[in-house]
Amino acid sequence: MLSSLALGLIDLYQRRLSPHKGFDCAYGALTGGLSCSAAVADLIARNGLLGALPGVVQQFADCGRVARQAGTRVSGVCCCGPIPIPFGWGR
Repeated sequence: MLSSLALGLIDLYQRRLSPHKGFDCAYGALTGGLSCSAAVADLIARNGLLGALPGVVQQFADCGRVARQAGTRVSGVCCCGPIPIPFGWGR
């Protein structure tokens, strides 16, 4: 049930919010791979919400690493459940 809710919220974010935020996921844009939201949705679909957590943390760490290597400044908000968590990395 929580996994379905999380996937629904990711879908809502991808369709309604992401197109209007003004920037792309550093990982997806710079590597040609999945965006963080798509990667997280895939992890949740395959492993369930709790089982996906280590992969989710790794995905965000990889995104930050790629952004730093590219010398870009990235900031945003990761909504992990009901808690918005601001983040930023790069120059």
